[in-house]
Amino acid sequence: MDGFVEQPAPREEWGSLAPSIHLPLLPCLLHHPVTRGPKETEFQKTKEACLNYIQDALLQNQWQRAAEFMISYLEILETSTVSKRKTAPESNIEELNYFTERMKNLGVKYYLKVCLEHIFYLLCNGLIDEAYQNLTLAESWRYGEQTAAQNDELKLIQAYKGLLDYYNWSKKREAMLELDEENFTDSSEQEMHNFFRQAAVNLKEIIKIPGVWDPFVVSYVDLLEFYGDFDEAREVLTEYAYNSKFPPNPNAHAYLYHFLKRRGESKKSLVSVLKILHKTVPSHELMLEFYTMLKKSKKDKKRRLGLEVIFEVLDFAGWKENVKAWSCLAEQIKQILDNSNKHLDWVKEEWNSRKDWWPAFHFSHYLAKRNWQENEKLAYEKALLAGILLGKDCKYYKYVLHQGCKAKKKRFQTLKKFVKKHNSAYLRITACSDSSTHL
Repeated sequence: MDGFVEQPAPREEWGSLAPSIHLPLLPCLLHHPVTRGPKETEFQKTKEACLNYIQDALLQNQWQRAAEFMISYLEILETSTVSKRKTAPESNIEELNYFTERMKNLGVKYYLKVCLEHIFYLLCNGLIDEAYQNLTLAESWRYGEQTAAQNDELKLIQAYKGLLDYYNWSKKREAMLELDEENFTDSSEQEMHNFFRQAAVNLKEIIKIPGVWDPFVVSYVDLLEFYGDFDEAREVLTEYAYNSKFPPNPNAHAYLYHFLKRRGESKKSLVSVLKILHKTVPSHELMLEFYTMLKKSKKDKKRRLGLEVIFEVLDFAGWKENVKAWSCLAEQIKQILDNSNKHLDWVKEEWNSRKDWWPAFHFSHYLAKRNWQENEKLAYEKALLAGILLGKDCKYYKYVLHQGCKAKKKRFQTLKKFVKKHNSAYLRITACSDSSTHL
């Protein structure tokens, strides 16, 4: 294998981290042709269909679905009594465990993969201890000469065992923090250290393999930080973020940023990390922190980047009603206008690529009504920007301004004066946009 790719997007949290399992075709096991008589009965057709459903579920790695068909219906299909077939019971943990053990015997080639699927099922159902026991058994399983594929699967099993060791360690840590140091016994401290040692060994191994290992990396770094090994934690996170052998992963840069921030690193180091994250995911929640750092810079280049960052954040639907983001954009544009329109060209450049779609996306009459009803602060910030970017005839600006003045809100009178005062800025922005359109 070139490397594992563990996806962080949850299927059912733990279950999302499962690798694909591909079983061979099993017609000889699951296909039972009817030989009794020339014509199949309804009972025989139903039984055959049920077996086909089981086979289909197995081939798609849908273990729970296969178990439900196997357990819930096979017993019913052993009888021709129609009433009994309609009362199929639901499967339970014990039945599924039994079914999984039978599945492991399909072939040693798939033993570890079936174990992983079973473990994920147990974890999804909150059966941590049972999952740990199964991981321990799978870790010690050996059959003949180990293949490269089985070696990779074994590392994955060891990694999940390490993750559960971390889980047990974290519970001990919580208990220790709740108690006085004197009341935390030596045996409890030793047990906690044992969990740490077991977790650290397995987690460290899996994150050496190129892949997306977010929960494993976060857990390992937490262990290292708790025991003061900050250099190792920094090395792990830096490798995870910048090693070109690993697939691109925005979370890796976010983890490194948070670590550096906790360690009180320089603003230069933080900006460097967030700059890469911005290129990868311009809508990331850390972009507001990135903008705040950039706007405080004395360098025009960084403040220019800050304006680009906040404009790009608002390109995404998830930020449409974020008051802080709109406040940040309004604040920077007000500063530019109050500074004799210096750097107005920055605003022109950003607006030129958005003038055709932002009006409908952000500044429609419908949104003006909704924003005013739901969040006056949001409506105010957007109205200010609508007045500057689209002029005082913009429907969004006119509606919000009318509602604000009707409610005798003083700041809306101030808003009206500000937009009127800087009407020339709107004309200059429009002139630039129009000339760019004709090019």
